[in-house]
Amino acid sequence: METRKVQRLGPSTLAMTLPAEWAKEQNVEKGDEVSLRMGGKGTLTVMPESVNTEESEAIIHADNLDADAVERAIVAQYVLGRRVIRVVHEGGTLPSEHINAVYQAETQLMGLGVIEETPESIAIRCSVDPEDFTLDNLLERLESTGSTMRGEAIKALAHGNPDMAQRALNRERQANKIFVLMLRLIFTAYQNPNLARAVGLDEGFPLIGYRSIAKNLELTADNAEDIAEIVMEAENHTLNVDQPVMRRIREFTEKVDEITALAVEAAVERDYDKTIEVRRLFHEISDREREILDDLPEMDNKDLLQVREVLVSLQQTAQYAMRNAEIAVNLALNEQSEHVEIH
Repeated sequence: METRKVQRLGPSTLAMTLPAEWAKEQNVEKGDEVSLRMGGKGTLTVMPESVNTEESEAIIHADNLDADAVERAIVAQYVLGRRVIRVVHEGGTLPSEHINAVYQAETQLMGLGVIEETPESIAIRCSVDPEDFTLDNLLERLESTGSTMRGEAIKALAHGNPDMAQRALNRERQANKIFVLMLRLIFTAYQNPNLARAVGLDEGFPLIGYRSIAKNLELTADNAEDIAEIVMEAENHTLNVDQPVMRRIREFTEKVDEITALAVEAAVERDYDKTIEVRRLFHEISDREREILDDLPEMDNKDLLQVREVLVSLQQTAQYAMRNAEIAVNLALNEQSEHVEIH
């Protein structure tokens, strides 16, 4: 760590010099303005004015990339916060599969649209403004989307309704859009601390925790997708179990829903008491999967496997909620409260 001596320039003015290497890299010269941001724990961030004004652009050279690689590169540049992403083919006309990859990426990402297209290149621009969203709101939306998918999948399973299962499967794209948008906002807020306040945070400390919570919620949406796919594949689109067993599965789902929602509330509200409640509720159902399986009558292996897959998906969702509650503990106990005094 480099240190600098603070000097007095006047009765009420203190000053220090900027590192020459940093100034050169950021093109900061005498007379330029820089932005200062005071953060938590006594931090002071210095940023060149260009951070607030420049629209970053990424150029993807597609000559040696296949269509899947181009699509992944577009998603990566979106997550990294690029405003404009340009795909070029320097060897001539852009292949049709590369063009299709661009439009495929466009359908996966929120706020993305094609702004320019020539035979050799295609450019897309992200219109998302960080101030249009808060990370807390997006966490709640992602949890709600996963919970809705899970509810539709289990209801479809109970009633043998493939249309409702398909509805749950269709929501997976929206869940993924919210997740990737969250990654974009987290990355850009990390790179530019001024944006942390724009996305609803007073400082950058929670960003790493929010990244983990978002991933866990995305995985719970995948669990709900797995259940919906079982509905589509199962004979008569339902499990070969009696009504009391199906009732237990639905009650299990309701408990899982409660835990997942409460864990996100604990993180957003920095509420340590709610993390304790999540832990208590999780302990109540920690053996629910095994209990239901143990009480099943003899059945065909295929039918048994489908029941087990549904229960495993629900149990995994509860475990992801516990991980979120553990992250919420760290966020909550980093602040003054009735439980903790920080000096």
